[in-house]
Amino acid sequence: MSSTFGLFNTSIMGMSAQADALANISENIANSSTVGYKRATTHFLTVLNGFQGGDQFGGGVYTRSRYDVGGQGALTHTGNSTDLALRGNGFFVVSDGSGATFLTRAGSFVPDSQGRLVNAAGYYLMGFPEGSQTDALTNMEVVRVRNDRLYANPTTEGTLAANLPSAATTVPAANLPSTNAAGAKFSAKSSLTVYDNLGKPVVLDVYYAKTGPNAWEMTVYDSAAATNGGFPYATAPLATQSLAFDPANGSIASGAALNFTPPGGTAIALDLKDTTQLGAPFGVSKITVNGNAAGAIRAVDIATDGTLSYQLDNGQLAAAYRIGVAQVAAPTALSSYTGNVYAANGDSGQIFVGAAAIGGRGEIASATLEASTVDLATELSTMIVAQRSYTANTQSFQAASEILQVLNNIK
Repeated sequence: MSSTFGLFNTSIMGMSAQADALANISENIANSSTVGYKRATTHFLTVLNGFQGGDQFGGGVYTRSRYDVGGQGALTHTGNSTDLALRGNGFFVVSDGSGATFLTRAGSFVPDSQGRLVNAAGYYLMGFPEGSQTDALTNMEVVRVRNDRLYANPTTEGTLAANLPSAATTVPAANLPSTNAAGAKFSAKSSLTVYDNLGKPVVLDVYYAKTGPNAWEMTVYDSAAATNGGFPYATAPLATQSLAFDPANGSIASGAALNFTPPGGTAIALDLKDTTQLGAPFGVSKITVNGNAAGAIRAVDIATDGTLSYQLDNGQLAAAYRIGVAQVAAPTALSSYTGNVYAANGDSGQIFVGAAAIGGRGEIASATLEASTVDLATELSTMIVAQRSYTANTQSFQAASEILQVLNNIK
């Protein structure tokens, strides 16, 4: 009699398990067009009632659902620069209205009324402000793109590379540009434009003077303080640097970094490591500086490493954020929530975040969305199998019912 009742339990558990499978299949089909959706799969596990006479007999089945979180969906170009997809591992970090942190692959972001980038499910994209460390969730904030103001950033770093002619005449110490004397001499001169804290361009005069064999002096002045375009300047040099070169190959041996602060600006670190002293005329081969003049946002540019820059109406780029990519140790164990987002838990491991395209993290594709990983043909085929299995379990239930009826009718 107990075995007969066991038939009921087994068939009911079988129907319930197949119903779970059909529910996941239905969810997959319903989300076949959902951006960043990861296919749900159903895993069946046996249940054992116990042992009898040394034999083990079954008791049923139960299910576990998992999402193919690590699967890569097809990438589709959209033309909207704030639509984002990940090519490779990782997740975007997003937050809800309460500030709670979640992970997602759904990158259909657009600015809201406050300029915050929000996706179709209402989750806000998180990023690292320009200049902050990109290795901690606590450094992240909601990414904003505001068109109701002007943007200006001071210069904080740059690169200046030039060749200094090895045959140049040595300048006497009394006449070096660093003395700021009316009769100062120099071997070569260039200029450099940087930006102060208000985005105002500051033109700098850069002087090079040979002081001895393989030795030079570099001096930087504010050009606005020049007297009739030259010496003496009304202000002292912003920086003076001694440069030494390797006689064997002409590469810079010392003095490869110059630090100074322009008028009204921020401290600037200037990289000189590609400066050379060769048997060729003076020539500047590279000048780059960050910072920008004040301008309004015309468009948004997002690079594969996650750098979000504003394209300004003055033609310049203003770096604003670095969009980080998050990972966990066991992504398939993440908790799923409405809106195609995930939350970390004890099984998945804690969230660690960093820059895109390094450390095993995927690169970011702008103006692109990741499609669902659902294949409708596969889901429909799986649905037929699950439906047939459900029907078979109902037959088992019916057989158990008939057996019980026979037993009840025995006089």
